[in-house]
Amino acid sequence: MCFPTYIPPLFLQNGFAMTLYGSFSLSRHWTNTLFAPEPPYQQQIFMGAGNVPLFGLFAIPENARGTVVATYGITGTLENQWLLRLWGRKAYASGYAVVLFDWRAHGKSIELSPTLTSDGLYEGEDFLRIASQATDLGCPGKFWVLGFSLGGQLALWAGKTALSMSGMGDMVGVVAICPNLDGTRSLPYLLGNRQGRYIEKGITARLKKMAWQIYDAHPGKIDPIAIDRIDSILAFDRELVISGLGFPTVEAYYDATSPLPFLPDLEVPTLIIYAENDPFFDPAIAPDLQAACANNPHIDLLLTKYGGHVMYLNSKQGQKQANDPDLWWAWNRVLQWMERTEQRAEGTSLP
Repeated sequence: MCFPTYIPPLFLQNGFAMTLYGSFSLSRHWTNTLFAPEPPYQQQIFMGAGNVPLFGLFAIPENARGTVVATYGITGTLENQWLLRLWGRKAYASGYAVVLFDWRAHGKSIELSPTLTSDGLYEGEDFLRIASQATDLGCPGKFWVLGFSLGGQLALWAGKTALSMSGMGDMVGVVAICPNLDGTRSLPYLLGNRQGRYIEKGITARLKKMAWQIYDAHPGKIDPIAIDRIDSILAFDRELVISGLGFPTVEAYYDATSPLPFLPDLEVPTLIIYAENDPFFDPAIAPDLQAACANNPHIDLLLTKYGGHVMYLNSKQGQKQANDPDLWWAWNRVLQWMERTEQRAEGTSLP
């Protein structure tokens, strides 16, 4: 499948600069960058794998063509994850029912359950169960799952989990934007440079805050001394996560949850958008990603030289070339891919 070339603004060719600019500058006025209004969301509590309650929002346009179930990355909430809300606007305006949710140990889901994250082991099934329950709310049964950053890892796990589950509706495709693919390699890489350590420090602070929120909402479910010991992403997983999942080490946990090894076996149409200059991930992963996808006809890999982490802000030249309505290059490619994937499934000709 052919896509228009990504052409970033010259001053944002550096991946770290792209990521920081989007995160700290554009995040303040993102609503001015597109014409699509906020969908008329309704609140809903969904039941995920193991009957873990998860807070979500859903909106259904008239004559909805399908349903997109989506979540965000390693930290955040539905209230502050503006990139996800931006996606919700674009998807709804394109005729899709939209379901957004706070994944395990995030946002308002913390108020409902003390269940911690599992980086895909259970979140993959969460996606499928949410999609199935969304049909009872009036959403079309044909659904897509989408995530970015660590949420992209979770979405890929939904594609893997779909192979062994039935009765969960009709999954049309999986979208993963800048997914975490190999935690064993990427975390040491992040800590190996000053910029990466800055990123990791910020994530750690948010993870620790999240742990204290769980402790406050569910007294006795988390050891406060363990929370005090958290001084890194690795420490968060070591102190709070791996024992409950039965892993002896964080390394074993990362090996078990990393999607890279199972990509060749995915059987659901999948779009992976990944930037070679993503400052979060070891650059050596990119060629391995290419190799993992090379012989799988179900995966469309859109590997770009630029893009940073998730942002993919397009230049005026790039917008004109792609005939895009706004600067959100990656989100526009997702909608383009979904359209063409639907056409392929229906056996119609592609443009």
